[in-house]
Amino acid sequence: MDISFRSRSCGTCFFISAPRYYLKIVSLCSFFMYMSIIRKLKHPFIWLSRFRNRCGYGVHSPFAFNFITNVIYERLPYYAYRTLPMQERELARHNKGKMFFRESRKVSRLLFRLVNMAQPHVIVHVGRRSSAAVYLQAAKTTATYLYAESFSEVSLNDGMPIDFLFVDAEAALLTPQVLDNLLSRHSLQSIYVFRGIGYGKEMKACWKKLQDDERTGITFDLYDLGIVFFDKKKLKQHYTVNF
Repeated sequence: MDISFRSRSCGTCFFISAPRYYLKIVSLCSFFMYMSIIRKLKHPFIWLSRFRNRCGYGVHSPFAFNFITNVIYERLPYYAYRTLPMQERELARHNKGKMFFRESRKVSRLLFRLVNMAQPHVIVHVGRRSSAAVYLQAAKTTATYLYAESFSEVSLNDGMPIDFLFVDAEAALLTPQVLDNLLSRHSLQSIYVFRGIGYGKEMKACWKKLQDDERTGITFDLYDLGIVFFDKKKLKQHYTVNF
């Protein structure tokens, strides 16, 4: 199985030889930080608006109810949770000076549980460098983990499915062509996770396209995350969850 990425040049020499790019990264970091603060202020109101969609209330599908209660809302302390914060800090130090995003512990742990549930052979992570990488890899250490900042850097063999996909949609450009290519790479067991589906008109429209596409199955809207399944044996439904 041959999978390759086209990498960008970066590192210390990057900032010395091209200071204007360094300033661009600083500006992007400031923008994402500003937007993060705005969303944190909005979150209590989002939570209240979704109050009736918590803990699986009103969900009649056995699969969806089990997924909501035993994966999304699971509170059991995995052993890995003890050491992962230290690995997060180490990863942040390693990426000092680069555009690095500290994912919330809540989202990171859910990603861990999703990978633990899916047991994928290949995990593809697209978007900003973030602490989520630690949790994605820790949930199944034998899986092949592939990271790219943008979809243009990803190169997969023809016909090779993506078992588990995590897209930081706030940073990665999801064009109709990119979406079509991603959806053509799924298998019945695939799980696609999109971060930021509720963060603006464009992302909401993109999420709507994913829900309506005939290739997708059951979907879960967590506001911060959108989770897509592809098992067509299960009745296609869309669930809103107060996460």
